[in-house]
Amino acid sequence: MNAPAIRLGLRENAAQFSLLVIVNAFVGAMVGMERSILPAIAEQEFHLVARSAILSFILVFGLTKAVSNYVAGRLSDRYGRRSVLIGGWLVAAPVPFMLMWAPDWNWVLAANVLLGISQGLTWSTTVIMKIDLVGPKSRGLAMGLNEFAGYAAVAAGAWATGWLAATYGLRPEPFYLGVGFVAIGLGLSVFAVRETKHFAAHETSLAGRVDDDHPTQREVFWRTTFKDRNLSSISQAGLVNNLNDGMAWGIFPLFFAGAGLGLDQIGLLAALYPATWGLTQLLTGAWSDRVGRKWLIASGMWVQAFGIAVVILSSGTLGFAAGAVLLGVGTAMVYPTLLAAIGDVARPSWRATAVGVYRFWRDLGYAVGALIAGIVADAFGLSGAMWVVAGLTFVSGCVVAIRMREQRGRVA
Repeated sequence: MNAPAIRLGLRENAAQFSLLVIVNAFVGAMVGMERSILPAIAEQEFHLVARSAILSFILVFGLTKAVSNYVAGRLSDRYGRRSVLIGGWLVAAPVPFMLMWAPDWNWVLAANVLLGISQGLTWSTTVIMKIDLVGPKSRGLAMGLNEFAGYAAVAAGAWATGWLAATYGLRPEPFYLGVGFVAIGLGLSVFAVRETKHFAAHETSLAGRVDDDHPTQREVFWRTTFKDRNLSSISQAGLVNNLNDGMAWGIFPLFFAGAGLGLDQIGLLAALYPATWGLTQLLTGAWSDRVGRKWLIASGMWVQAFGIAVVILSSGTLGFAAGAVLLGVGTAMVYPTLLAAIGDVARPSWRATAVGVYRFWRDLGYAVGALIAGIVADAFGLSGAMWVVAGLTFVSGCVVAIRMREQRGRVA
């Protein structure tokens, strides 16, 4: 019996694409379960005082996720996407149990090492698989749908764990959710997800040429990091974007608590930013397919910087919410557009590796953000750390505006 013909496109592969969107929602929910309550656990249960110590969980998460992203891209090119996805879920399985039973802060750090590895393997492969399926015409829309699912789930997880913590206590009840997330995500990946690597090869054949560009892993790394002006602009913007996200993850709950807000209010605000980010990506991803990538990325970085400034200058819930919404809108302008831009430039034969390198630098931003925010907050306070991050975000947008060239519509 002949194998079914390969067809690229979102509509042509709607069932498998939708399944991957659902899987990525559970990937995002795993991060969301930490987002509103882990700083409170650090202060109240483990009595950590220094901001740099409290933010250490984001530092180890960012470092391990960055390396895992890089490895995931290369492994996906070499061995296929599906096996990497399943491996990522297996790594995540112990995480909720470690967080609910951790006897000291080192157990929390170890759990975040595993969470970082898992997130790199699972989120990277769902991104790569969607790019494989849709082809060159709808990359922005595809990435908008992917990141919408992931970050809407981050928001839902943050709100749910904040509510559970306010109702039942910080541990163990909020982390019961994580057990369910792993079980469903792993089950879908094993029994329903299909391999998509052959779609990338088909895209190359449709271009009407033999793809003779087969750079080594080292060459792809340096091309994506420094040599290619578009790929390097994308990589630095991704790093700074997650630098400010790491700051928001670790500093915002402490800043809101300092303003007298309770855990339920902090959970709602912690959810508002990724919820806005996730929902708005449904528009911005497709928008980038029409208007281009460059100026959406640059202006999105500037909107993020303004949103952080609004949070700093506010003194109550309404102002905090306005700043969180602006930060979410700016991030939505940037996040799916950066991934689509990678697909515009990188050839199908090494695109997964390039995505891995980009996501390495992007998620290293979590570690850089935690390190900078922790050190500056200990020296100059929470507001000082937030101003530094806002300034770096604004400058990153300027780098994109000056250095990046528009590549939308180019067949890689």
